[in-house]
Amino acid sequence: MNTLQTQISDYLHFCQVQRRLDSKTLKAYRIDLRQFANQVTKNDAQTVNSDDLENFIAYLHQNYKSKTVKRKIASLKAFFHYLEYKYLITINPFNKIQIKFREPSVLPKTIPLPIVETLLSTVYSQQFTAPTPYQRKNALRDAAVIETLFATGMRISELCSLRLQDVNLYEYTILIHGKGSKERMIQIGNASVIRTLQEYQETYAQPIHSSGYFFVKQDGSLFSDQSVRRMINKYAALSGIEQHITPHMFRHTFATSLLEADVDIRYIQEMLGHSSINITEIYTHVATAKQRDILATKHPRNRFKI
Repeated sequence: MNTLQTQISDYLHFCQVQRRLDSKTLKAYRIDLRQFANQVTKNDAQTVNSDDLENFIAYLHQNYKSKTVKRKIASLKAFFHYLEYKYLITINPFNKIQIKFREPSVLPKTIPLPIVETLLSTVYSQQFTAPTPYQRKNALRDAAVIETLFATGMRISELCSLRLQDVNLYEYTILIHGKGSKERMIQIGNASVIRTLQEYQETYAQPIHSSGYFFVKQDGSLFSDQSVRRMINKYAALSGIEQHITPHMFRHTFATSLLEADVDIRYIQEMLGHSSINITEIYTHVATAKQRDILATKHPRNRFKI
């Protein structure tokens, strides 16, 4: 192992022990930094210069989308900042280059509300008509998962890591552990959703208590990201829904629906767990129904008598 690889390993250990970064962030850092170490011809970070960085960034732009490039550059910047902080380099090569590029705006995809209603109706229909107790229990859990995604706008990773102690169905609240170890409390505002979650918790009491996690399979194993995706695809097919639906689209639909209902964007920011209002503001571009209503009723042309 050369010096640069050792420095990267030390930095990742620092991120895990000192910064307490989550496993997904650490995995991304590891991939990005090892890629840099494999691309650059230097064996020590001390010898890396601005030309090396510019060549690597050019390579990234040729092979990845802007969002991925931005993440990889951020990983590299954080690494060199650490080296500077630890006095392992005398000059930070990032100080000599300017990185500016326009990231294309990709509007979040939402699910039309009638489709959400159809999907949920199919899940509940499966629960009531399933021929075996095993299938009924699965359908109950699936209803609880989809209802929670839509009721809270939480990320799929947050849902899968939800612990038993995070869910208080007497107070109608869920404590969500978000990115960067940030916590936020979400209130469940619908009585039907609460009843579904209560029935699910009672039915799955044994595997829930055994695992400590709230959403589990009947054998007590954890409900993974892929489990949720497969489950949603299954009910979409049963419903005859042609639109491809992902778990994250429930989060987009949650935010857009609240914005169209005149909820202040800062409340939505808090409920989504966004660190910056700039991230939440992307939903203002997709609130087309509200825009249509405003222009149809408020535009002065509507008052012209011609």
